[in-house]
Amino acid sequence: MKLTYNVKDKPKFGQLIVFAFQQLLAILAATIAVPSIIGNGMSQSAALFGAGVGTIVYLLFTKFKSPVFLGSSFAFLGSMFAAFGGALSTAAGFAGILIGAIFAGLVYVVIAIVVKFAGVNWINKLMPPVVIGPTVAIIGLSLAGNAVGDALTFAKSTCEACGSVTAFVMNPKGWAGFVCALVTLFTVMICSVYGKKMAKLIPFVIGILAGYAVGTVFTLIGMKTGNEALQVIDWSAFSHMQWVPDFTFLKAAQGIKDIDASYVAMIAVAYVPVAFVVFAEHIADHKNLSSIIEQDLLEEPGLHRTLLGDGIGSMVGAIFGGCPNTTYGESVGCVAITGNASVITIFATAIMAIIASFLAPFVTFLSTIPSCVMGGVCITLYGFIAVSGLKMIQKVDLDDNRNLFVVSVILIAGIGGMAITIGKVTLTEVACALILGIVTNIVLSKKKA
Repeated sequence: MKLTYNVKDKPKFGQLIVFAFQQLLAILAATIAVPSIIGNGMSQSAALFGAGVGTIVYLLFTKFKSPVFLGSSFAFLGSMFAAFGGALSTAAGFAGILIGAIFAGLVYVVIAIVVKFAGVNWINKLMPPVVIGPTVAIIGLSLAGNAVGDALTFAKSTCEACGSVTAFVMNPKGWAGFVCALVTLFTVMICSVYGKKMAKLIPFVIGILAGYAVGTVFTLIGMKTGNEALQVIDWSAFSHMQWVPDFTFLKAAQGIKDIDASYVAMIAVAYVPVAFVVFAEHIADHKNLSSIIEQDLLEEPGLHRTLLGDGIGSMVGAIFGGCPNTTYGESVGCVAITGNASVITIFATAIMAIIASFLAPFVTFLSTIPSCVMGGVCITLYGFIAVSGLKMIQKVDLDDNRNLFVVSVILIAGIGGMAITIGKVTLTEVACALILGIVTNIVLSKKKA
């Protein structure tokens, strides 16, 4: 695609701040969602700080050649729950998630060392476009339910027994939230397609602000009339703001005395296998980003560098925020839609995240952006990830049944939600689809053309 700002380009300072804010908005919801889901006193501000620091570490290892932000990884949710569940105290749980993040990061370091000496040709042979293209598409498609669920967050009807969403019932509050989502979605699309200069480069900022403004109008009318159905924004978070990030290493230090060798072994079992699963997604993300910037990141700066940056950045980020980090599809989607691949923008976003973590009113304001508004944004972000993956197979001969079967099994396994749990390790639908696709390609490639 045509990029307005290439990797090495440097926007003007004023523009840079706005571009960085846009990236921050794109990654914010998911980054602070992980500590919210885990609970146990984990800090959203600390997670934001850790994501910023981890991203800077990643940029240093990749020689500022890979424009992507690192945020809290959802893949390790089960591992983090296991760390807290098996701990003797909450403080020991914090020590456990810190040790686990180090284990996961070391897996990346070991693989990076292997790749450094073995090269990446084996990966290109193992994962040609016919495999990696539909896998990248699955990354976007597997998140489609999250985007729609957020857009219709106030219309969710859940099963009382299992808690899962069974349908979307369009009640008055559901309609109000859906209107906010649609306003956000169409504002983003109109700015991106019809916008001039700056508007074309910051469609997410404009879209989110437009959706938030509509939500504010609904909420104020609801508060004035006593109609709770219109109150789509919750400003109660301002009454209990966290002024200073509660860093993980401070709590972990208090729990070291409560852990033993058996607990550490349990942590290793919970974290290490997941790291291998995330490794597959790491390759898919960087292949996708490579197609956008038209430069193979696995060759330059090299897969060993992206792995080291991801692994060590994840460890450093977890020391502060507790959450292992990973490259964010939302960040990649933002680069694709805006055409802004400037790595300085990613660096500025990381600095902004670090500073913002100490600005309680700012972080609190960002956390009040309703899910329905972010759902409108994510429909475009996740959609672009899916489409970019499909673009990778444009030159693949799908008239050849060998290729057709490979693409087919990946898409169906991924869209069908083939996620398998083995003990405490869960192979996500993306990982399962990729593994099945690799095996299918190997088996069928034995047939001569």
